[in-house]
Amino acid sequence: MTVHSLTVQLGDRSYPILVGPGLLDGHPMLEPLVRGRQVAVVTNERVEALYGARLRGALRGASAVITVALPEGEAHKNWVSLNLIFDALLAAQFDRRCLIVALGGGVVGDMAGFAAAAYQRGVDFVQVPTTLLAQVDSSVGGKTAINHPLGKNMIGAFHQPRLVLADTDALASLPARELSAGIAEMIKHGAIADPAYLGSLEQDMARLRAGDPDSLSRAVLRSCEIKASVVGSDERESGLRAILNFGHTFGHAIEAGAGYGQWLHGEAVGTGMVMAAELSARLGLVAGAVPERIRAAVAQAGLPLQGPAWPPERYVELMSVDKKARQGTPKFVLLEALGRAVVREAPVELVHEALLACSAPAR
Repeated sequence: MTVHSLTVQLGDRSYPILVGPGLLDGHPMLEPLVRGRQVAVVTNERVEALYGARLRGALRGASAVITVALPEGEAHKNWVSLNLIFDALLAAQFDRRCLIVALGGGVVGDMAGFAAAAYQRGVDFVQVPTTLLAQVDSSVGGKTAINHPLGKNMIGAFHQPRLVLADTDALASLPARELSAGIAEMIKHGAIADPAYLGSLEQDMARLRAGDPDSLSRAVLRSCEIKASVVGSDERESGLRAILNFGHTFGHAIEAGAGYGQWLHGEAVGTGMVMAAELSARLGLVAGAVPERIRAAVAQAGLPLQGPAWPPERYVELMSVDKKARQGTPKFVLLEALGRAVVREAPVELVHEALLACSAPAR
């Protein structure tokens, strides 16, 4: 299989994304970033056991290499884990020319990127995403953060990587639940930007869920193209980039309210897209066929269709702590059509109706 390359166009901070097999063993684009520098590989315990040695083999040109293996899971995406990175960097006397390499999924990438943004006021970092969700979405675009008990990703920084190496071979080690979680972000990209891509996902869903390498590689590449295009037009989410949060206002509320780690991020986003599409229809933005199609795609991906059995008021409370909210009033990414999204507020009574239609019955 071929390694494909595309570029996130951000002027002098542009960077390549490479998608294909064998990238954990290195690439010529990685070598000049590593040569003569102190390198910290930030990963988690499971990914370290799987891929740490292979990646360190690609870092031979570094002057020093350390590994920071964080505890695994969304529940550990916090100040305590972030400080483990800073502790290791300071103990090894890493200077401001050092390089941080994020090896893992979205949690590792977010924390390593935030550490890179903050350490000595900013050092370079490279993303080596090993989950489907990280390869198609979170490793691209420079959004880095940790969670707060009151809200997901509320403390962070924009800090673009120098390079993204998405080794599609790593996807073979993922459990079915993780593959489904990544497919949620693919569905999102199709829903907001490319209906034809959404159709191809629907046709390939069985192969994607079975981990077929060719199907996954094609989908990863297309999702990265969509994400790179949006980020290149609106790096800091002042306008267009907000559409990438389709399903996330509802989804982040589910993650925070249920306790981080109870729902995978992609699972919450899948349910969140069902809710957002339902709200779009209740606002008269789209016909009922659109939420039905989103629901069917989410179901086909093996993702949950209903949120927790909370009162609508609880959801709204949680959604009020969101980066798109204005003084506590939630804003939603909604569909005007498949492939066209808009950010707007919605009457609370219609939000309640959509939530009741898409949440589990109260017991």
